[in-house]
Amino acid sequence: MSQPPVTYAAHSPLTLYCLPCAGGSAAMYYRWRRALAPQIELVPVELPGRGSRIGEDFVRDFNALVSHLVDMLSAELAPRYALFGHSMGTLLAYGLCRELQQRGLPAPQALLMSAGKAPSKRDTDRFLHLQSDAELIADLQRQGGTPAALFDEPELLRMAVDTLAADYQVCGSFAYAGSAGLNCPLHVLAGREDEITEAELQAWAAESSGPMQLNWFDGGHFYLKGEEQAVLALIRQQLLPDALHRLSA
Repeated sequence: MSQPPVTYAAHSPLTLYCLPCAGGSAAMYYRWRRALAPQIELVPVELPGRGSRIGEDFVRDFNALVSHLVDMLSAELAPRYALFGHSMGTLLAYGLCRELQQRGLPAPQALLMSAGKAPSKRDTDRFLHLQSDAELIADLQRQGGTPAALFDEPELLRMAVDTLAADYQVCGSFAYAGSAGLNCPLHVLAGREDEITEAELQAWAAESSGPMQLNWFDGGHFYLKGEEQAVLALIRQQLLPDALHRLSA
């Protein structure tokens, strides 16, 4: 059953859970912790098989991974929270929000979706066809989010390729089943030079009864690196209590 967003006092802290891109880990968000406002607690979400969870098996199915993350987060879900995801992270944030809503738990104050096509526009076949090492390495190089030095380190490259292959299986296993009927504000962030089209981004509006805002930044799929300060400024602007009040008014 759909649950309305919960309102809290203006001084109540907000937790921002951040979901990584395909092949990534929670570490991609560590730099943000000191840059956000004191009222926002940033919690990078680590997926199985990487970072602090490197000894665990990958979860390669979308529904299974979402269920796992909801079980993990719901036990300690902050009373006031938002979700941020980049690329594959947008799909996971969407799945989390949908599953939390289905379980009758409080909705997030906002969803921030970065460099990710709307669920209705995703091409799952693309991910299923990219599974050989050569194809995965070429995709890492094409997207530009991986340090060049990593390609000269066989052990690190092996780990990156294995992680990316598992995450692409997650993306390929996603099946769109119609609008999830979410009811929270959506902030969609994108790079002007990314291959994702404006139509594929605007389609996020169909996923929630709340308002949607599309925000453009200079750069490609990993525009976050060059536009970090501008992105953090937008997050602060949209998640602080007075901004949330203006958006929902």
